Amino acid sequence: MAAGSLTSGNRRVAVVGAGVSGLVCAQTLNSAGWDLRVFDKGREVGGRMSTRVQRNGFTFDHGAQYFTVRDERFGQVVEDWIRRGLAAPWEGRITTLGGGRDSPPERRRIVGTPGMNSPCLQLARDLPIGRGVRVESIERDDQTWTVTDTSSEAYGPFDWVVLAMPPAQAAALAPPQAELTQRAAAVRMRPCWAVLASAAAPLDLDFDAAFVEANPLSWIARTSSKPEREHEPERWVLHASAEWTEAHLEDDADEVQAALLAAFESATERSLKVGAAVTHRWRYAIPEAPLSDECLIDEELQLGACGDWCAGPRVEGAFLSGSAMARRVLDQAKG
Repeated sequence: MAAGSLTSGNRRVAVVGAGVSGLVCAQTLNSAGWDLRVFDKGREVGGRMSTRVQRNGFTFDHGAQYFTVRDERFGQVVEDWIRRGLAAPWEGRITTLGGGRDSPPERRRIVGTPGMNSPCLQLARDLPIGRGVRVESIERDDQTWTVTDTSSEAYGPFDWVVLAMPPAQAAALAPPQAELTQRAAAVRMRPCWAVLASAAAPLDLDFDAAFVEANPLSWIARTSSKPEREHEPERWVLHASAEWTEAHLEDDADEVQAALLAAFESATERSLKVGAAVTHRWRYAIPEAPLSDECLIDEELQLGACGDWCAGPRVEGAFLSGSAMARRVLDQAKG
């Protein structure tokens, strides 16, 4: 879509980022009749709620592992997802390893089906999404925005831009003098190394997932135990702690993989014979101290930012942030 190609009669918005927040915001504005375009650097939507497919065809939830419900508004949406077959409760046996703490309290844990990205794929349906498009800059001129990608292709004009991305990336795109930019830049996101491993032989373990303490790992999960997944071969997702990841952020991926597989064996006292494994680095995984605001907005510039770093470090927080962003944009447009 070249600059100037949007219809002139309707409000126009660019949403940069097709994770949960961006998709919820875009879907809400689309339902309200706005002209919009979503941009995402990935090949598929979902962000940290994405599902990874290995070359052998087996799937892994390598980011968000499950989600819970605390807010009634999100709860209604989740129940609709379950009714439509987009999500289901995960009855996995979850424990704690190391540190001597009791197992975590039982709570209803939900996963997307057949993959964590299934609700995102549904939200993205019928939305105009530019996949594999990395936005280089946003520029405001004469009351409208132009979005330019790394190939120097320009899109617009847009009345609004919503940055649905990690705060450091949002701050890099937004005008440096804006208050929104300064607030986003102040939010620190902690990283996470992840290993996705297919076991050559099943492990004799009496749990499906565990929070891990006193170990380079913070979480391990038998992703093949989740509903509507292939149960063979047995597949494990290993998440390193933020502290360990920060200390090894720029290490070679093969070295990270070897260290985390060794940490898994130390925590479980089982030898994981790997059939295949992939290592993934989430540079922006968990907000250290999320903002209390559900989203950030500059009404004068008609610029907004949203994500789980605003409303809470969970899928629910990301959803509520994107929803709040859309409401604020619609309210401002009415005024």
